[in-house]
This record gives sequence, C-alpha cells and structure tokens, in this order.
Amino acid sequence: MRAVQLRAPASLDNLTLTDLPDPGDPGPGEIRVRLAASSLNFHDFAVVAGMIPTADGRIPMSDGAGTVEAVGERVTDHKVGDHVVSLFFPFWIDGAAPSTAFTQVPGDGIDGYAREVVVTPQHWFTRAPKGWSAAEAATLTCAGLTAWRALFVDGATQPGSTVLVQGSGGVSVFALQFAKAAGARVIATSSSDAKLDRLKALGADELINYKDVPAWGAKTLELTGGRGVDTVVEIGGAGTLDQSMVATRVGGHVALIGVLAGIVGPVKTALLMSKNLRVQGLTVGSRAQQLAMIAGVETNGIRPVLDQHFPLENLADAFRHQAANAHFGKIIVDI
Repeated sequence: MRAVQLRAPASLDNLTLTDLPDPGDPGPGEIRVRLAASSLNFHDFAVVAGMIPTADGRIPMSDGAGTVEAVGERVTDHKVGDHVVSLFFPFWIDGAAPSTAFTQVPGDGIDGYAREVVVTPQHWFTRAPKGWSAAEAATLTCAGLTAWRALFVDGATQPGSTVLVQGSGGVSVFALQFAKAAGARVIATSSSDAKLDRLKALGADELINYKDVPAWGAKTLELTGGRGVDTVVEIGGAGTLDQSMVATRVGGHVALIGVLAGIVGPVKTALLMSKNLRVQGLTVGSRAQQLAMIAGVETNGIRPVLDQHFPLENLADAFRHQAANAHFGKIIVDI
C-alpha cells in the first residue's frame, strides 16, 4: 500500500511517499478500513514541522475516513461496507481522559492515516454521518469534535447564548455552524474582510476585523451591550487570551483550544478573578462525544466547509497551503 512517512529531521521536505506491506486481514475485534480521505489540523502541521517530536518514519495525520473492507471475529460496532471515521484519541471511550490517551494519538505517538489501508481495533473508528463523503467525514475527528466539546460538553451553549469565534480555520468554522444550529448569536473575528464576508454568509451575526480593531475585546462588550459573550472559542493562546477575557461576561467560559498567537505569556489574573471566568484548556474529546456530535450534525443538516483538495502524494503542498493561512475551513487530502 502507499503511505507517506515523516523522516528525521522532521520537516515538510522530509515527507516521503513510499510503499509499505499491506496490513492483511483483521483479527478478533479488529476491522480493516480502506481509507479515502484525511484533513489537516494544526496538530498535524506541528508534527511534520518538528514542533512535536515523533519517531523517525512516523506516518502522519490524525484524521481518517473510509470504508470497512473486512471485520474480524467478535466485531459488533461495524460491518463490511460501513462508512467510518477515526478517533483522535483511540483509547478514550467515555468519561475522563485516561492518562495514556495523549501518548497514543494517530500521526503523533502512533502511526496515523496518511496511508491507504489500516487494520485497527473496532473502537478506533465510529460510524460516519449518513450521506457524508469521506472527505466531509474526515473533518470531524479533530476540528469538529474540538468545537463540539467547547460548546456543548465543557460549555452550555443553547438558544440565546452568545459565542465569539476567532478566525476561519476548521475549529472556528465548525463552532460557528454548531452555535448557530443551537440558536446562539455568534460574533466572528478575522483579519480579512473577505473571510469575514464568508463567515457572515455562514450565519455570523456580528463581525470584527481585529487588524482594524486591535481592542476587539472591548468592541465585543460594546456589541453585547456591555455584558460580554457566554463563550469564547480561543484558538490564539497567550497572544489573544487577554482580549478574550475582556470579551467574556462575568462567570463566562473561555475554551482554550490553540496556541497560534503564542505558547507562553503574561495573563491578567486580576481580570480572570474579578470576572469569575472559567478558562478551560481542551484537546478534542472522547468516542462517546464523537457519536453525540455525529447525531447532532445529522439532526441539524450541518455539512462541513471544505477548502482545497490535495492528493496523498502532495501532502507537503497541502501543509504549505495551510501555512500560508489562505484557507477557509478544512483542507482535504484525498487518499
């Protein structure tokens, strides 16, 4: 089978297309999946760019979607022909994350989905949403579930809530779509007026160009009559956290997802305390949460926003497109 491996030292130039042995037939409790698509996340970029150390020869990509080709004995969750999508944490089934979960992420601690076929335990995949293509389903593993957990697991988004989303990457676009489906009001930020127009077309109620309005936290207070938003989906990290806290209501929730604007930095702890804020870090979610999200997108007719498609052999070009920050929604790898 064809696969892409990351050779040491990790860099985009060291992504190598190669032929690997076919994994064979599934054993008891296992399924064989013919992969058709993956999608890019910042986590994947961090791996291939060497920001997250991993083994020489690692197969990257945390997201994978395809079709079940064969099942082993005692498989109850899947049957041949099922359309399935992978889990970011294959061993986090429900409840609190096990301590080992973060060491076993596909494409990072273990081999990922930049390959044509995998044989895995059945619980490493869930069903895909009905009627979705593999490219659409592959967007859910990391970005979709992260947005879902921010709003509905760690947060309590409901009709009448107000949510602020940052930028137009996969997590932010999903958060916008999910929040609007729940009846929330959404304020969206971006440095691009063209992207803000697209966010508005997806349902954003208020728009802020943070290049034109650096104090966008105060602008958010103005737009909410001084109250602030219930939830901020924070993808920037240290560089934007203070503005997010300004934008949030007393007792509100900042879902800290990313570090795009800085890994470390000072935090206005007096603001955090005086507003009684809850700043919660989160990394994707469990299998049970993924199944709940899939039921949610099916019920509400939500479809992901796809950016460009790249073939597996051009995976490095897909990452270069991601690094250019010109994309809107999810970048797809066709396998």
